[in-house]
Amino acid sequence: MMFLEYPKCSTCQKAKKWLDGNGVKYTDRHIKEANPSSEELKEWYKKSGQPLKKFFNTSGQIYKNMGLKDRLPEMSEEEQINLLASDGMLVKRPLVIGNDFVLIGFKVKEWEEKLL
Repeated sequence: MMFLEYPKCSTCQKAKKWLDGNGVKYTDRHIKEANPSSEELKEWYKKSGQPLKKFFNTSGQIYKNMGLKDRLPEMSEEEQINLLASDGMLVKRPLVIGNDFVLIGFKVKEWEEKLL
């Protein structure tokens, strides 16, 4: 299982503490230093069953500065994936990637169901 995080993100810190506290084994990956590739994002998007929009960090500075709230609906899926792959700070975090699931953001109930 892979845990993608931005170490300075308080939600990521809470999620990591939760994983460690529950003895969940994972491989840690810094989302800015090791940005997800287009191929990874396509795979995770399919595996997640979630709308692609959920993968965007809508509260992030880059998202807001680029005016993506208004631009995303006009972009193709391919364009959105390539945009996400261009900067890890655009990607919602934390992300947990399992063999047959993807968790986006930190929701304790959802994490308990999938990881415990």
